[in-house]
Amino acid sequence: MKPFLQLFDFSQKVDYKTEILAGLTVAMTMMPESLSFAILAGLPPLSGLYAAFIMGLVTAIFGGRPGLISGGAGATVIVLIALVKSNGIEYVFAAVALAGLLQIIVGLFKLGKFIRLVPQPVMFGFVNGLAVIIFMAQLEQFKVNVNGDLVWLTGSALYIMLGLVALTIAIVVFLPKITKAVPASLVAIVVVFLLALVFNIDTKTVADIASVGGGFPPFHIPNIPFTLDTLQIIFPYALIMAAVGLTEGLLTLNLVDEITETKGNGNRECLAQGGANILNGFFYGMGGCPMIAQTLVNLSAGARARLSGIVAAVTILFIVLFGSSLIEKVPMAALTGVMIMVAIGTFEWMSFRVINKMPRKDIFVGILVALITIWLHNLALAVLIGVIISALVFAWESAKRIRARKYIDEDGVKHYEIYGPLFFGSVTNFTEKFDVANDPQRVIVDFRDSRIADMSGIDALNKLTDRYRKAGKELHLRHLSDDCRQLLKNADAVIEVNVLEDPTYKVANDQ
Repeated sequence: MKPFLQLFDFSQKVDYKTEILAGLTVAMTMMPESLSFAILAGLPPLSGLYAAFIMGLVTAIFGGRPGLISGGAGATVIVLIALVKSNGIEYVFAAVALAGLLQIIVGLFKLGKFIRLVPQPVMFGFVNGLAVIIFMAQLEQFKVNVNGDLVWLTGSALYIMLGLVALTIAIVVFLPKITKAVPASLVAIVVVFLLALVFNIDTKTVADIASVGGGFPPFHIPNIPFTLDTLQIIFPYALIMAAVGLTEGLLTLNLVDEITETKGNGNRECLAQGGANILNGFFYGMGGCPMIAQTLVNLSAGARARLSGIVAAVTILFIVLFGSSLIEKVPMAALTGVMIMVAIGTFEWMSFRVINKMPRKDIFVGILVALITIWLHNLALAVLIGVIISALVFAWESAKRIRARKYIDEDGVKHYEIYGPLFFGSVTNFTEKFDVANDPQRVIVDFRDSRIADMSGIDALNKLTDRYRKAGKELHLRHLSDDCRQLLKNADAVIEVNVLEDPTYKVANDQ
């Protein structure tokens, strides 16, 4: 409960006015998105708002860092669309709860640290692709439902929408140059709302998406048979949802770390996400994860503590219970304008300035990740592909770095001084450096400036010692780690041990 108690610790420098106003702004931008994704997935609209409340409250109090906003995110809900169509909503709630359990397991085993493996070019591509997705999603607000089909607005309806969006953007851009006492996004929403209300402007509102009125999230146990067959149905969806949620969440956490120049706790975020999703499964929520767009709205409004996230979650619940009739009148143009500015702020414009300084392989990875993010709307898959390609490129580059300095000393002994890592990618180059047939009777291979990184390296060394043994020549190996010496099969190789100089690393198990 320490994070919760810290909210009331007046020794901390928390700007309560800024936090509360930022939370209200976040709630306004989160509700339409949660509603839209719930409807898209074929779920009741209220399940999206319940998810926004539960995810937002739990992760704000117990999550890995202040300022991070979680809710009913599209990235995780999209995974469940096929399950809704094939097995129904009860299986979705069960899958959400199971995904939460998997996320808790990841947090308990402290696996969140593996987000460090995401290279900077992948982050650039991920963030830029996400910015484009946020922007493109706003274009959907310029469509209206006609007899079940979405068609573009035309005539006066289009001009009114464009005008209100432009007004919203203008307020967000220019108000901070006059005052930063209140979040510009919240002012823009209120101004456009009052303008539409006073002048009775006929424009698209939140009510055109869905009704937001309802009761407190009801407790219920998913009505499914608790059998192995059910587990086989829901487990793949739960696993993918957990992976997508954690990937987006930990990347968002890293992004907030960079913006605020502070350090979050990835494993704690995994635990909080998991706990929130388990509650979603038993309280009619569609589940979710950290939401980058709303997090950026929160940060741009000046929030840096946990209070803003709690205010946002409680505001959503309050609106569901008491304020739906008022919120349903908010023009979508105001929310669209705010989100367009979020998209512009999300895009890493700096990536254009440094592109001429980046290696071509990094440029390729960044562009590929951005395109996959935009094309498939699958953030986890885009990041995974980017990491795999980056790892393969690194392995290829490292494989080319292994080299050997060769010389024959005054006693006629040939020395091979190895430089660079010996691993699966470099074993071929390593093997080709030795001239077994023409080498003298005694050969020394020195690994002082090399490292045997995996079992492929050990196998290559075994084959090398076997070649020299069959040639009837004496081979000495210097500066090998203990486990390397134990794993060498060919006893004919003479291994010179120097306790003070030999390395102590573990092959394929970096401790």
